[in-house]
Amino acid sequence: MSSSNTTEAGRAATGPQFTLRRGGAVAIIASLAAGIRHYERDGVELVEGYDAAAIAPGAAGITLAPFANRVDGGLWELDGAAQQLDITEVARNNAIHGLLRNTGYAVLESSEAHVLLEAVIYPQHGYPFLARHQVRYELTVEGSLRVAQTLFNDSAAKAPFVLGAHPYFRIGDTAPAEVRITVDAATRLAATERMIPTDAVPVDGKYDLRGGRPLGESLMDTAFTDLATDDGVARHTLSAPDGRTVSLWHDATVSYVHVYVTPDFPGRSLAVAMEPMTGPANAFNSGDGLRWLEPGAAFTMNWGIDSELG
Repeated sequence: MSSSNTTEAGRAATGPQFTLRRGGAVAIIASLAAGIRHYERDGVELVEGYDAAAIAPGAAGITLAPFANRVDGGLWELDGAAQQLDITEVARNNAIHGLLRNTGYAVLESSEAHVLLEAVIYPQHGYPFLARHQVRYELTVEGSLRVAQTLFNDSAAKAPFVLGAHPYFRIGDTAPAEVRITVDAATRLAATERMIPTDAVPVDGKYDLRGGRPLGESLMDTAFTDLATDDGVARHTLSAPDGRTVSLWHDATVSYVHVYVTPDFPGRSLAVAMEPMTGPANAFNSGDGLRWLEPGAAFTMNWGIDSELG
């Protein structure tokens, strides 16, 4: 293992930092929550980053395991027994964003262009399983960012899970109001005021992003599914007026993308997260997208960020 790309924590609130360089791109990966803190290509910022002295605002760039998004009241049932997760979204009385948001990952491999991080999920109230979450980041020769998230079940019983990630996207200094968002999805999940899905409905109005819509007309916090794919890969894109684009792509392990367009991201008039998820919010109760990992087995979710900067 080489540690030539490692910067010790120092004043970094998110622990040791791993700076990757390749193909004109620079990515900074934080050990806390194995998150993307910065990513640029040819000098153009492609994600909403944050200062080393801060924690991730709005969960920017973090990875999510063993559940993504929310669990209603933090409560679900396992073999007839109630399981109570910690309430981490107090205002809505939900558990949110998994169990590793405040966990520092250990480095397993490191080079100029890649890093492999791992954290252990220990058995606990609400999730009585022993598991490991590995996250591998790599810059390609073209400067694209590739991510593989793998969950290992080290328990003696099969374990339920949903994997996800929470990147926010931008196109350099392009004004958010000038950016268009395209998500080729036929179905959205209607949700309660506490953001718990209720029904799957066809997209319409501002929720129909298949032809692209201005970001400023698309304020939402919504999960989409029935995603169009090309050779097993789905792609969701932000476009600037000058033709530059940044895209989230993912493979067929990801059946949902959650779109969060908000005016509340620090320092930005608008920010957009496009979150790849293997299952939606409250999957531990609805069963939608929920997978069960056999003892000793592993599961990998693949996604990444591409761009066309002309």
